[in-house]
Amino acid sequence: MTIAVTGATGFVGQAVLEQAAAQGLAVRALVRKPQPPRAGVEWVEGDLDDTEALARLMERAEAVIHIAGVVNAPDVAGFTAGNVGGTLNVVTAAMVAGIPRFVQVSSLSAREPQLSAYGASKLKGEKVVMASPLDWTVVRPPAVYGPRDREMLELFRFARTGIVPLPPRGRMAVIHVDDLARLLLALVPGGEDVARKLFEPDDGHAGGWTHKSFAKAIGWAVGKRITPLPLPAFALRAAARGDRLLRRAAAKLTEDRVGYMCHPDWTVGEELRPPAARWQPEIGTREGLKATAKWYREAGWL
Repeated sequence: MTIAVTGATGFVGQAVLEQAAAQGLAVRALVRKPQPPRAGVEWVEGDLDDTEALARLMERAEAVIHIAGVVNAPDVAGFTAGNVGGTLNVVTAAMVAGIPRFVQVSSLSAREPQLSAYGASKLKGEKVVMASPLDWTVVRPPAVYGPRDREMLELFRFARTGIVPLPPRGRMAVIHVDDLARLLLALVPGGEDVARKLFEPDDGHAGGWTHKSFAKAIGWAVGKRITPLPLPAFALRAAARGDRLLRRAAAKLTEDRVGYMCHPDWTVGEELRPPAARWQPEIGTREGLKATAKWYREAGWL
């Protein structure tokens, strides 16, 4: 089987390429710039606005995994262009090419679209997919961690200092990137149990994690006993403004992110878990966090 993949050079995309290679699957991957040769992967240069590149991406493919998206933008228009317009372009290209199977990577933030422009754009992207005649499955991952991830890296760096700033009291779900990649590939063949359905996967940790317990697990992973420091929403917004002034477009803490960070419940819906017969998480989070910390150190990131 050949799979067309967007976002293949990103954090989740890289894990999908590795899992696809292990399973002997061929991949056609959309990339913005030239990439070194890679066994089992055919690179297709272009972006989500390049209709010709998307047409080439779909050639000889039997299914699509759409991972690419915008996680940080200066305004609503930026999120809409990447997560709605880009998704529409990929869906259209799949329909024109006659590829029926479509796996969409969304976000758990789409469940509460009023909290952030990002979440609202991901929900609109879902609606684009669901309105199509494709044989679709939508996946809403919670917080994703693992090697190569730069989004959660800062929590590991804070843990090294012994103090981890956190949102107000709440619960969250997480998933290791390799478990997410296995799920996306497990969904590719389709079937009645997954066709035209939406799933919310996680690490299988009952009830999710409190912000404090997850921060302590990261502290354990880096070998530090940490002090969790929950901050009120106004303090996080002030910190976001400061981060924007200091790092501008590279800022990790944005006011849009503060909107959904402060929501008290980001655990997954029990009724929306993927079918257990098809996929189950394999990586325990404490062990996964420790392995991630090891990767960060070896890569010189930590």
